Amino acid sequence: MTASQPRALVTGGSGDIGGAICTALARQGAHVVVHANSGLARAQAVVEAIRADGGSAQAVAFDLCDADATRAAVEALLADGTITILVHNAGIHDDAPMAGLTDTQWKRVIDVSLHGFFHVTQPLLLPMGRQRRGRIVAMSSVAAVLGNRGQTNYAAAKAGLHGAVKSLAREMASRGITANVVAPGVIAGRLTDATFAPEQIRQIVPMARAGKPEEVAALVAFLASDAAGYISGQVIGIDGGMS
Repeated sequence: MTASQPRALVTGGSGDIGGAICTALARQGAHVVVHANSGLARAQAVVEAIRADGGSAQAVAFDLCDADATRAAVEALLADGTITILVHNAGIHDDAPMAGLTDTQWKRVIDVSLHGFFHVTQPLLLPMGRQRRGRIVAMSSVAAVLGNRGQTNYAAAKAGLHGAVKSLAREMASRGITANVVAPGVIAGRLTDATFAPEQIRQIVPMARAGKPEEVAALVAFLASDAAGYISGQVIGIDGGMS
C-alpha cells in the first residue's frame, strides 16, 4: 500500500460477489480491506489471490451487528489512513413465508444488511467529508424491487438500504461523496447454483442466464471510480431485465 493509494473496505468480501468486487477494486488501484464476519480464512484467501495478481489487500473480521465492535474495527482501520471507498456487500438469507417467520429470523436478516450498514458507514462519513471525496455502494437485491415469496425479511432489509442511501446521497453530496445502491438479480455462485436449476433461470430471467459476479463487480468498480462522480442516490439494477 502506498500513501496516495485509495483504500476500500468491502463488507462480506469473501463470498462470490464480494470476492469479485474486491478483485475489481484492487485492479483499479485500490488497497482493499476484505471483511468477513467470522470466516477470516476465506477473506485471507481473497487477499492472497489479489496479491498474486499484483494488487494490495488485507483481511479483517468483525461482527457488523455489534455496534461497538464495528466502530472499534473501523477506527483501527482509519488509524492507517482514510477509507474513501465503502462497499457494503454483507447480507444473509433466512427464508420462510412470513406467516411462519420467527422474530429471530426477521431481526437477524435486518441486523446484518441494514443495521450493519449504519454501524460501518457512520464512522467513515466525517473522515470522508474532510477529504472531500468518497464512494459508498450498498449491495441490495432485485427482491427489494420486485418482492419475492419467502423473503419478506430479506426484501425489507435491502429495501431499507434504498431509502437510507438516497437520503445519505443528499446529505453528503456537497462534500464530493456519492452513495448508490446496486441491486443484482440471479447471479451465478454457490448459493444460486444450489437454488436454481438452469431451466428455472431461463424462465425467470429475460436474458435466460444467470449474471456473473464479475459483471456485478464491474458496475461497482465504476461507481467507485472518479468517472462516476456525478452519479449519486441511484438504485441500479443488474438483473438481466428482471426489473
